[in-house]
Amino acid sequence: MSEPFDAVDVIRTKRDGGTLAPAQIDWVIDAYTRGVVAEEQMSALAMAIFLNGMERAEIVRWTRAMIASGERMDFSSLSRPTADKHSTGGVGDKITLPLAPLVAVFDVAVPQLSGRGLGHTGGTLDKLESIPGWRAALSNEEILAQLDRVGAVICAAGSGLAPADKKLYALRDTTATVEAIPLIASSIMSKKIAEGTDSLVLDVKVGSGAFMKDADRAGELARTMVELGTDAGVRTVALLTDMSTPLGLTVGNALEVRESVEVLAGGGPADVVELTVALAREMLDAAGRPDADPEAALEDGRAMDVWRRMVAAQDGDPDAVLPTARHTENVLAESDGVLTTLDAYDVGVASWRLGAGRARKEDPVQAVAGIEIHAKPGERVRKGQPILTLHTDTPERFERALEALDGGIVIDPAGAEVPGRPATVLDRVAG
Repeated sequence: MSEPFDAVDVIRTKRDGGTLAPAQIDWVIDAYTRGVVAEEQMSALAMAIFLNGMERAEIVRWTRAMIASGERMDFSSLSRPTADKHSTGGVGDKITLPLAPLVAVFDVAVPQLSGRGLGHTGGTLDKLESIPGWRAALSNEEILAQLDRVGAVICAAGSGLAPADKKLYALRDTTATVEAIPLIASSIMSKKIAEGTDSLVLDVKVGSGAFMKDADRAGELARTMVELGTDAGVRTVALLTDMSTPLGLTVGNALEVRESVEVLAGGGPADVVELTVALAREMLDAAGRPDADPEAALEDGRAMDVWRRMVAAQDGDPDAVLPTARHTENVLAESDGVLTTLDAYDVGVASWRLGAGRARKEDPVQAVAGIEIHAKPGERVRKGQPILTLHTDTPERFERALEALDGGIVIDPAGAEVPGRPATVLDRVAG
């Protein structure tokens, strides 16, 4: 069968700064999924998009073509509205864990199809797999049944959703085109729209530990994704949130689950609670529950009740003791003063090197590996005081983790305490 287009012509159009026609976009995504467009050709097209960008209409069509490459989920049989959240990834970002059961308290179904960590950013599924028995893989029928019965599910996305994105995602990783905003936006939104949710709240991270280090580019990504969602009929809003320092006081899988349970019990670090509640309010508002009080549901145990049912529904034991590392090592303050910097990226890399993350998708992770944080920027510390505790089952990893932290912890001997805690939510973008 002859093909209606030639890949070289499509690449040349974008290389020369032109606009791809809708039919060209439909064809190239379908042909790449079928294996007709070769990896090196899609690599060239991805680089041309990275260098020359895409117009809004092109990004909309590209996203639509990626959705069309696979199946779409349908939650219309549920008796309640659906709301979803997506984070662009950070360090210590365990927000999905308390957020999904919290929103479900208010008769909103929360289908959180989540991923695994790669590089310095943690993965929600890796965190939950530190709970004995818990399983990530559910069929579409199991997802629907759990949403109907419990109201919340956190699980792996099925292979049928946007298969074109899976191929392109791996390619972007190996061709230095990950940062292309049209490709990031269409990758995230193709999966989220195919997921079939009524409303979507995006948590776009900004800062050293984020995908987007720069606030302007993060804002552009947020606006592009909100436009894509709105055009597809999904109520979409984005919050830009700070990722210059890790979220909360733990980084790593079991450590972050433990902290999430503290939040669900009405405690936990202030920044984690603040962001969980802010995202919950946005999700509840989008789902038609503007008067819901998520803070009350954390304090009175209703969110914890849903968490326990959600974990048990996926064969996890909500009462199980979480695993702990066999080896720990403290990182001590080198002087008296005020901690001015605890760099999120450096902490993320150190946690990854301790065994909490993976370099390749197929690598295993240690449930117990990670970092406890004892002081956050703005706090006064004393020489010899622990700033961090490193956790791992493989102590030979300590040396490289400590190397990653070199320069990431800054103490100002003459500093005064920073008044108050810096804002976690930096901006809001709505359709």
